[in-house]
Amino acid sequence: MADSELTVEVAFALPYKQRIVALVVPKGTTARQAVEMADLPSLFQELPSETFLEAPLGIFGKAIRHPDKEPLREGDRVEVYRPLQIDPKAARLERAKRQAKGQ
Repeated sequence: MADSELTVEVAFALPYKQRIVALVVPKGTTARQAVEMADLPSLFQELPSETFLEAPLGIFGKAIRHPDKEPLREGDRVEVYRPLQIDPKAARLERAKRQAKGQ
């Protein structure tokens, strides 16, 4: 590997299927560019390809504010996040209601 390249990973998961794609990318590659290079739509054909275009991204569990601008570092794992199905506050409220009924 040349000094002008980095090894990174791109990860995406559904409840029933997960994939981590290892890539060698040029230095200066952004998180969003790495996601494009990973070609996730071909691995997750059950999802519309637009799913990956604007999805929130993170590196090792930490959200990235500007994934189109922040360059990656050697060994980074870019994580593609799925949209929330339910607001976390609403989910906690529902759990609390169910627990209160069970008492």
